[in-house]
Formats: sequence, structure tokens, C-alpha cells
Amino acid sequence: MSELFDAVDALVASRSPLPQPAERRRLRQAHALTLDEVAAALGVRRATVGDWESGKTEPRPPQREAYARLLEQLAKLYPTPESAGAEQEDTAVPQPVAAPASQATAAAPSMPLVGPPTASASGSPVATGAEAVEESAPAPSAAVQAAATVSRPRAEGVSQGSRRPGATKAAPAKTPAPGGVYAHGPLLVLDADADRNVTGYGIGGLILDVPAKSLPALVEWTLSEAQLGAERLHGSGKDADALLVLTEAACERYGLPAVLSESERLAGRLPEGHKVIKQLQRAEWKLTKRGLGPWARIYRPAQGSRRSCVQLSIPSWRALDDRAWGHAAQLEPAELARVLGVYAARVMTPVGSTAVTGLQLMTALNPPTRASEPDADGRRHREHRPGSLGTEPVDPAPCEAIDGHPVLAHLPRFHVRGPGERLFEEAYDWARDLTDAECMQRHLVGLDVNLAFGAAANGAVVGLASPPVHVTRPVFDAAVPGSWLVDLSHVDLSRVKVGKQWRDLDAALLPSPFTPTGERPTGPAWYATPTVAYAIELGYSVAPLEAWVRRESGRFLDGWYKRLRDAYVATMADLGVGEKLSPQEFLEAMDGYKSRDPELGIVVDAVKMTVKGGIGKLQEKARGGGWKPGQAWPALARPTWRPDIRATVISRARVNMHRKMLTLAAATGRYPVAVLSDCAVYAADGPGPLDVLPYGADGKTVPGSFRLGVSPGMVKHEGTQSVLWGADVLEQLSADGKVANLARYIKTGEVTARDTGE
Repeated sequence: MSELFDAVDALVASRSPLPQPAERRRLRQAHALTLDEVAAALGVRRATVGDWESGKTEPRPPQREAYARLLEQLAKLYPTPESAGAEQEDTAVPQPVAAPASQATAAAPSMPLVGPPTASASGSPVATGAEAVEESAPAPSAAVQAAATVSRPRAEGVSQGSRRPGATKAAPAKTPAPGGVYAHGPLLVLDADADRNVTGYGIGGLILDVPAKSLPALVEWTLSEAQLGAERLHGSGKDADALLVLTEAACERYGLPAVLSESERLAGRLPEGHKVIKQLQRAEWKLTKRGLGPWARIYRPAQGSRRSCVQLSIPSWRALDDRAWGHAAQLEPAELARVLGVYAARVMTPVGSTAVTGLQLMTALNPPTRASEPDADGRRHREHRPGSLGTEPVDPAPCEAIDGHPVLAHLPRFHVRGPGERLFEEAYDWARDLTDAECMQRHLVGLDVNLAFGAAANGAVVGLASPPVHVTRPVFDAAVPGSWLVDLSHVDLSRVKVGKQWRDLDAALLPSPFTPTGERPTGPAWYATPTVAYAIELGYSVAPLEAWVRRESGRFLDGWYKRLRDAYVATMADLGVGEKLSPQEFLEAMDGYKSRDPELGIVVDAVKMTVKGGIGKLQEKARGGGWKPGQAWPALARPTWRPDIRATVISRARVNMHRKMLTLAAATGRYPVAVLSDCAVYAADGPGPLDVLPYGADGKTVPGSFRLGVSPGMVKHEGTQSVLWGADVLEQLSADGKVANLARYIKTGEVTARDTGE
């Protein structure tokens, strides 16, 4: 008899009721489950679960019963709007009155969609996305939440939007909520199902049905109905355009290839004759010069002050560089929307690579123009805004220009400029052999400076909109930004001022602060103002031979630094790494911090690359096979093509690094064995930073030296390897008198062909 019962149970299980495919997908995403997680739990492939959700196939025993059980439990946690509405009727909660269709568009932003409080990294309740409410307000009941969602008014033809509690992870604390005219936030990630229905995933768990059937229609819908965008970062700036991120399925739905061909990838765009580009042209939409590529802008010429522009990002076309965005391109749509949404709220809506975004952020925070006072006719016009770089590009001084720049067109074709002709302000790449005493120690410990270029940008006085002025036999002025031809070979690191005291040091164990290679200069060379000022700080006089100075100056990058600093610190706090931690607490908090929320870990890396890439873009080089030395390239037309500003920031970063190393050496007799940009490696008896840095019982260390902490300019643990490992790397890779840089490999200990430059 038991065998018959088992057979009956198996027969029932083989027909376990399942919701419709679209509902299966909704329930999984509502609980923030990935396809991989469900597949692993059921012992099937990821593609199999995807087929169940698209309706291509149906699950079979024994997985069917388990899958039905999973969906049944999720349905109890995340009821459909219809069932939520039924619950509302049962509990007799007063219903908001829906506005007439003619009034719906105006009414929608004033009716918040309320969700339950979620815990931030610190444990305090915060609201997510547009449903943000006052912290003191009582949490609404589930029925009230459902009522707020299902009764939201909408205009005729506008797709219904919802924010489903738990649909994605909570927006981190201190993330601004969208609202007003941009009620749906800055962006949507679009995905399509097997029936070619398109769904948009936004921040805070927002889910929108997207009715557009073609790319031109999608652009029209975005501008007229989607309520996407972001408020300007400065009163004289411009609002951010809506960003649409297209998955592979969405690309195919709108007639675009899921991936670019090799020729298209090399060109960075689709060919002009592509059918989708022709559709846009027929609808009178235009593309910028970069065409329809991984990042594309689709627009119509502005009418008055109104912009009609939508930006596309296509991860499968390599829009999200894995060096900056890690595995973001492989995330589920809702998860990707969360990553990009946090970045957009804390930095700005992405407009290209992190480098491009970093550069654009400078202008967004410090616009070149402003509205003038009314003239005699009461009209206003745009005028130069003091403190900005203006609207016109400025030629660099000849010493600041990179090879091939038009200002150097008079030089012979194969002329090589040395330090006396060219400004070489670059980050450190210096290393030396281990001393006998260091070989007797056990470990090599790497210390990495947080947002080193960002910290160097803070407070940097740089030239603004006026061109450089040439001066012969100038008197050096540390307050004047510029480039100075001066001989600093007389500065002897064996005896320098550290603070206000002269100290004797071992100069052979320290890099020179004046060259990126760390070698002592041998004669006159061009330096940015911070480098020359540091020579005076060390106790030596300077006598420049000539200079290119900028009389109009200011702290152009201060707002940029603060924006990125706040984004970095806030996201690290969400990951459990706060600013007010003791050194030991900080090291413990940093242990595996990204694993606490891998999506926010992606945001941290993107912020760091935004800092580094933004500074690099100030000196963007020519690209493309058609360019010839002496010809202008597109980047030169930007007011933000400013190699002098880049040189100032890098000079300050290198000087800051040297000052910390010098102070530590004077106080402890401990010297770096390698320095690479913002990472310094020291030999130590123990494996951690506290074995290098002399922290006292009061939690304080040597003033002016390295300090452990999350703030920009402070340091974290980069990695530790054994001294035996270091000796082996030096023996294998050092050649032709050049010592291998251990800082390049200290993080993982792995030496690859890419690391060695091969």
C-alpha cells in the first residue's frame, strides 16, 4: 500500500501548480535572488531557470515540486498588487482618491510610494528611493503600503510603475531620494522577456513596464513620460539627462546587436547605415560624433533652455569597463540598477567611462557660465563664471605640452625632449634592493593611500581661464601656479628639514621627491609649483631660470574632491568601515569588507577610478590611426584639456607621499623599499601595518606620517608577502640596472606578464 501512496504523491508532485512565467520572474527578483542562486538550490543550470521564467520550458519532477514550494513561499512574502488590494479592502483602510487622468501627470510626483524601513549598515532604519519618509514617522501597515502603490494615479498611456519592498536590496543610507520632475530617478536598466515585453528597473526597487516598440519610440517615451533624470549639481549648471541601460535582450528587442562585431568594436560604434540609426534619422533624432556605440547620446537641438537628450549605455558592448566596474555587466537588471543608481546619486549619472564621468563632474560642479544680471531690456544672457575654466580651450606652455601637440609643431620630427624642455610630473615608480638588515626581517608590508589624487586635488591652487605668461629670472612664489625651470640637484636628502628641525637621514634609502623615478636630478628641469615649494620646505633655496605662470588662479577642484570624497566615505561606511575607528578596528573592518555587499564594493571601485581617470583625462592623448604629430585632436577643443592642472595634482600627490615617508624615516629609521604611485612597501618583523607604523597606546602615531583610516590621504593595508618572496622577485625581474618594483606585486604576490610590462 505504501508504494501506491508514494506513486500517488509523485503523480501529484508532477503536476504541482505554478504561477505564470512572468510571475515566477517577479517573485524571484522581489526576493533579490539571482538565476544562479535558484539554479544552485534546485540542482539545474542557470539557463534552465531562465527558460522556466520565459515560458520556453516547464520544470519536471523532482525539481518541479521544490520550485513550486519556493514560489509559494515567495508569493506569501510578495503578494501581487491585486492581492494586496484585496487585503486592503478586508482591513477597511481608507483609500486615496485617484486623480482624473488629465491631472495624473502633475499629481504623481506629490504622492510618494511608501515602503517599509530597511536597516542601513549602522543598523538605523532608512527609507529607500522615492519612498523616503521622515525617520520619526511611524511605519505604515502593509495594507497602507499596498494602497499607496496600487492607487497611484497615472496618465493615459503611461506604464504603471511600482516599488516592491524587497525587489532589490535597500538603497544605502545617505542616498538622496528622487523626486519632483524626476520622480523615477536618474536611470533605468531595460530588459526584455521571451514575449518581447520590456521592463525597466530603477533605483529603490522601481519596476516600470516600457511600452515603446522601437528605439525612436523609446527615446520619445523616456522624455515625455518616464520622469527620468537628475537635478543639476550647481545652480548655474544643467540637469542630468536620463540614462537607459540596455541588456542583451533589450538590445535585440530594439533591433540592436547583443554584442558588437570585431570591426564595430574597433570602430567603437555601429556603422552609419545600420537600420536602427536610419530609424532615428527618420524620426529626426541625432547622434553625437561618437555615434551609436557603448555610450551614446540621442538628442534633438535644444529649444530655448529645454534639452531633449537621452543617453544609452550598453554593457554587452563593453560600456562598463571591468577595471572600473568589476563584474557589474554580469549582474541581474535590478542589481545593476542598484549599483548604477547609488553611483548616480552620490557621484553623478554616468556619462561614459569613469574617466569621462570624472572629467564631466568637474564642469557639472563648476560650470563655465552663469546667468547675467538683467540688461536695459530686462534680458539675461550667459556670461563667464568666475572661478571656472571658461568656455574656450587654453593652449599649454610649450614645456607642458605633450609630444605631438600643435604648439610643438616647429620641433624636428624625431626630437626627444628632456627634463630641461618638458615638464615631467608623474607618479612614483621607484624601487631599491633590500639592505642586509631588511633581509633579516620576515615580512614586506604594503601601505596604500586612499584616493591619493583626490586628496592631492583638495586645496590645489591651479590656473583658471587665462593663458600662461612667460617670465625670465622670476622670483619663485608658492602661491602662483605654473611651471618653473629650476636646478634642484643641490637638494641633499641626507640633511633636510623635517618640520622645523634639521635631520640627518640615509639618502640612499629614499627616493628623490623631484622625479617619478626617484633619481636625483642632475641639472635644470621643469617642475610644477608644489614640487619647487617642497624643495624650500626641505630647507633649500631655489633660483628659477624662467617660468610659465598663471595669474588667474583658484581652487577649481575643491568641490570635485568633496563630492567624490563624500561618495567614497559614505559607501565605505555602508560596508562597515567608518571614519571614527581605532587603527585596530579599522584593520578588522577592512577585512573582507567588499563581501558584505558586493554591489556596493563595485561602487567603491568605480568611485576610485573616477578620481584617477578624471585627473588622467586632463591630459588625454590623441587616439586613432589618422592622427599625425602637430595636428590637433578632439580633446584639445575642451576647456578641461589642462595638462598643467594634472601636473599640479600629481606633483602634490608625489610630494605628499614623500613627506610621509621622510617623516616616518626621521622618527623610526624605517625606509621604504619600493613606491608605486600611492603604494609604499616596508620591511617589518610582523605582517601588518601596525608592525610598520609606530602607534602608541593613545592611538596616535607620528604627526605628518602615514595614518591608518578610511579618509582620503590616510592609508590602508595593501598586502603582505615574505622577505624571501621579495628577494626571489628581485632576483628574477631586476635587469639592466633597474630594480623590480615590489609594490607592483605586493597585493597578491602574483607576477604576471602584464605586471612586468611584457
